[in-house]
Amino acid sequence: MLLDVRTYTCRPGTIKTHLALYAKLGKGPQTRHLGQPLAYLTTETGNPNQYVHIWVYENAADRETRRAAMAADPEWQAYLAESRALGALIRQRNKLMVPVDFFPQPRR
Repeated sequence: MLLDVRTYTCRPGTIKTHLALYAKLGKGPQTRHLGQPLAYLTTETGNPNQYVHIWVYENAADRETRRAAMAADPEWQAYLAESRALGALIRQRNKLMVPVDFFPQPRR
């Protein structure tokens, strides 16, 4: 199992608008290709301009295949264009992680 942990930082004052755009245009095509995320979280404490989402894959090949299909989806491309035009995102950090063997693995 491979977890793709993504942390995004938005310009101050834009996170709500950015997440609303994602809910309207990005969520559909993304979940169609990647499935439901393990988590999609906003910050309770710390930087209020950040959010995190975690996607579960079988392995790196599964991640590559599903993300390539998403990237080729015209609806996803339309969302990316609108997101770029909004200009809310200023930083993205990704970590690919694997679960330890002594806790139950997350469900997909």
